[in-house]
Amino acid sequence: MNFASDNVSPLCPEILSALEHEAYGNAPAYGADETSRQLDAAFSELFDREVAVVPVATGTAANCISLSALVSPFGGIVCHHEAHINEDESTGVAFFTGGAKLMPVDGPAAKLEADNLDAFLASRVDRGVHSVAPECVAITQATELGTVYTADEVAAIGAICKKRDLRLFMDGARFANAVAHLGCHPADITWKAGVDAISFGATKNGAQAVDAIVLFDTSLRGRVEQARKRSGHLYSKHRYLASQLLAYVKDDLWLRNARHANGAARTLCDMLVSHGATLAHAVEGNELFVRLAPELAQRMRDAGALFHPWPSLGADIYRFVTAWNTDIAQISELNDRITRN
Repeated sequence: MNFASDNVSPLCPEILSALEHEAYGNAPAYGADETSRQLDAAFSELFDREVAVVPVATGTAANCISLSALVSPFGGIVCHHEAHINEDESTGVAFFTGGAKLMPVDGPAAKLEADNLDAFLASRVDRGVHSVAPECVAITQATELGTVYTADEVAAIGAICKKRDLRLFMDGARFANAVAHLGCHPADITWKAGVDAISFGATKNGAQAVDAIVLFDTSLRGRVEQARKRSGHLYSKHRYLASQLLAYVKDDLWLRNARHANGAARTLCDMLVSHGATLAHAVEGNELFVRLAPELAQRMRDAGALFHPWPSLGADIYRFVTAWNTDIAQISELNDRITRN
């Protein structure tokens, strides 16, 4: 019963089938194949506007390459202090951007608030070449604490970015879970709200090793493709990334997988609460953060559950993550084992 991460999940059958279909015959390399050429149209239909799609193999590459096209080497990127780009990607952003500086801001539940963001930006003193000028705002959807920005919240941040002539980037490693939670059109929380680019996550939600850089400002494609090549993230057999992404967005597979993961998280949450756990944050995606009594945490481990402590949120706080393949019956079995123990 592995609730350690959604990264531990396997490929979903539809994506495995797409890879198997792509496994035969020769095709042009470096994205010139017919499968790769279908990506822009597929994602343009998904987002209801023309987009440019640049696949990469990792989420870190998707985030950092995107940001390298949005900021200069001497610019600043405003983000939440809990953001993945700030806490979990080493110096990747500085490396890929050539030196851009992350500028962390606090906010409840790992979310930037428009008023706090505006106040932070207004408080900056321009000292010319001696200071770092913000050039981009980066938000995470869903956040590192499993919370989700509403369309209005993203739009409020987007309006500030427009007012101050800043780019807006969205880390969408769990974007599918956010859309599934909100029940909205993907456009409502991206380009319609002012987002310039998103890293569109797939690896955590059933794919093998692929996320997509989706550019709502298609003029950025050249910069992104140059950065992808320079950083060693251009696959020669590009079709094996593209085939996964096409299968992922076909017939709403990405949303079906996310809905299952979100539903499993709610089921797990209800079970844990019934045993005395308390929530540290609202469960809006496929992550839950709960306070467990030490004896309950040990009973769960003894029952075979894998999960991580999250000391940054306080003592006895643990993170559980569900995935597209989480077996609801196993949650019921875990409940039975805990009860017996």
